[in-house]
Amino acid sequence: MKYRWLPAPLQPLLTNQVASHLKLSPLLAQCLVNRGLSEPSAIRNFLAPRLKHLADPFLLPNMDAAVERLLRAREAGESLVIFGDYDVDGVTSTTLLTEMLGALGWSVNAYLPHRLDEGYGLSQDGVENCLKKFPVTLLLAVDCGSTAVASIAWLKQRGVDVIVLDHHQVATPAPEAVALVNPQLATRNPQPATDFTELCSAGLAFKLAHALVKRGREIGLADAAEFDLRPLLDLVALGTVADLVPLVGENRILVAAGLERLSRTLRPGLVALKQVAQCPPTLGTYEVGFQLGPRLNAAGRLETAEESLRLLRARDLPEAMPIAQRLDAQNRERQRIERTIVEEVAGAVRARFNPATDFVIVEGQLLWHIGVVGIVASRVLQEFYRPTIIVGGDGEQWRGSGRSIAGFDLAAALRECDDLLIRHGGHAMAAGITIHPDNLNAFRSRINDLARRVLKPEDLQPPLRLDAEVGLGDISLTSLAELDQLKPTGMGNPMVQFFARGLTHQRPLLRMGAEKQHVKLWLTDGATTHEGVWWNAGEESLPVGKFDVAFTPQVNDYNGKRTVQLKVLDWRPA
Repeated sequence: MKYRWLPAPLQPLLTNQVASHLKLSPLLAQCLVNRGLSEPSAIRNFLAPRLKHLADPFLLPNMDAAVERLLRAREAGESLVIFGDYDVDGVTSTTLLTEMLGALGWSVNAYLPHRLDEGYGLSQDGVENCLKKFPVTLLLAVDCGSTAVASIAWLKQRGVDVIVLDHHQVATPAPEAVALVNPQLATRNPQPATDFTELCSAGLAFKLAHALVKRGREIGLADAAEFDLRPLLDLVALGTVADLVPLVGENRILVAAGLERLSRTLRPGLVALKQVAQCPPTLGTYEVGFQLGPRLNAAGRLETAEESLRLLRARDLPEAMPIAQRLDAQNRERQRIERTIVEEVAGAVRARFNPATDFVIVEGQLLWHIGVVGIVASRVLQEFYRPTIIVGGDGEQWRGSGRSIAGFDLAAALRECDDLLIRHGGHAMAAGITIHPDNLNAFRSRINDLARRVLKPEDLQPPLRLDAEVGLGDISLTSLAELDQLKPTGMGNPMVQFFARGLTHQRPLLRMGAEKQHVKLWLTDGATTHEGVWWNAGEESLPVGKFDVAFTPQVNDYNGKRTVQLKVLDWRPA
């Protein structure tokens, strides 16, 4: 077994109540209960997400103050600049606000920092360069700023007001912005308001746009009465899915509506990007996460995200298509750089890896591109299932990214290594560091010591969460159509995963792919047979005799014929 199988606990009483009350199949009811849903009203809203269920945007901390300051700026004819971030969430939220504010009469420009030259967020270099380009008295920081205490104080001294619209952790003390709109503040002051803490910045940008339109209509602001927020939802879906925030609550509503908009968007930049990425007509979270998102991210990872911003703001297809093609080329270059580093890291780790003692992988090398080290860490973690930190750069300060596993709080571990690091920050599952290369070996040794104290052997086998045990006869085109109501799936609302016992091969396995790395199987329990595919099975041991299989069910649409197909995740002897 590659994974540690974790079937969801059976709750027959609750599952039967849900199925009976809402007239759902026991299988769908079980999947809903597994996702923490048992109240009929909550389930109805979950299965049929509607924009009308979005909460009042003024429930967000300090939203009122942000709206009032923006309205004053418009009335006084002030110019403002939106200072965004270089990832998809930052670029989409910057585009959304630039478009919306410009349409309603604000004088607005946008600035995105350069990853290598200026670093993340409201850095001192970033804000100085921004003010040289746009000498303004109001700056709206989007997807950053919650910890930028010094930079915001510096701006204040120069007569620049700052509004922060962000979802990351807030510094203590918080920066002195005129309005810090961050749902994390609600956790410091619990109140009986809607929980917005899972929103990313694209979602927050939509909430700010909603608040401005709502207040604008109340005070008779020109054009606010006619402004339609719904065309902005394609950007919200793109930013939300790409930022890997949980697709529950408000995010589920925004992404469900946004994916519909994205599938038929008229935005020239997205039309061009969809063509270049060869997306199907109807888009889901997969297409956003693996086709559109990486291409938009590529520019910001390698240099600056200005190209991505220009694409999303392009006025027509002739302007958009060359930009989309350049982003596609940059994404291929990003993949090439990433593959090279992954091979170097994996080779180095395999040469000396001792699973009994190596609980955290730490690798660094001169000139490894800091724009891709986070993705490299994720890839290496997938192979070895160990917390992984990859650093690179040049000179005396190397920068890196880490990814962790359940049971190991990476941010807490970095605090224990504070004396070996120049800077660090993040959360339990992902973090960033800056380190002098001479300290790398000592850092590797200490963080491994910390991990060996808290991680148990079973923590080092990846978990496979399974919704239910099923018979192959339970999986049909009809049941899959019902399970489709769980979409959009993603973080916080995973795709359904089942397991079936006592299967055999109905006919011999078939190797597929240029390197024969994929396997096609015909799985039977004696009564029902389904085709299975095991992508990238590689040299994994293949099932023999009688065996159990864990899988995700899907519809295979081939030559106009729709059949059930099982995407194999793992197997074990029966």
